[in-house]
Amino acid sequence: MERNKVVLVDRHDVAIGEMDKMDAHRLGVLHRAFSIFIFNTQGDMLIHQRAKGKYHGADLWTNACCSHPQWNEDIMESAKERLAYEMGISCTLEKCFSFIYNIPVENNLIEHEYDHVFLGYTNDEPNPNPAEIQNYRWVPLEQLEREVHTQPQHFTHWFKMALQRIAADFSSDSIVPRER
Repeated sequence: MERNKVVLVDRHDVAIGEMDKMDAHRLGVLHRAFSIFIFNTQGDMLIHQRAKGKYHGADLWTNACCSHPQWNEDIMESAKERLAYEMGISCTLEKCFSFIYNIPVENNLIEHEYDHVFLGYTNDEPNPNPAEIQNYRWVPLEQLEREVHTQPQHFTHWFKMALQRIAADFSSDSIVPRER
């Protein structure tokens, strides 16, 4: 399930074209992405370590799943499909928020993404795709926040940014989102 293209968007997430994924990352062109955060009923977050062969972010820890929807794909459906492909799990997802970030990453690439963030819940154990994921674990949110604070170099940039907002929406003793 290769995703060799990305959907180029403006700052309002209006699709304006399509580009080769690597070209978009070399040039730093704004494109659409999604990130999925999964919790279990104990309040632990599912994170994974990206496979060694990834074009960027290899060996780094990040949220349950992240990718790029393709042209004319529904973002929610694309996210569900990718979660099943990468993690071998399926669950109901809810759109939480979106944000734009622009940051240089390794291999002379630039992540400039309009990132749609989804949240889901499951107690199912993942069956990860080894081409995408080398390891995974369930981590209590407070412990994860401490790890990100003390060892930020072990986590992807987008994960650290989105985690701040996810954590702010959750109480310390519950996985139920705080009232907004």
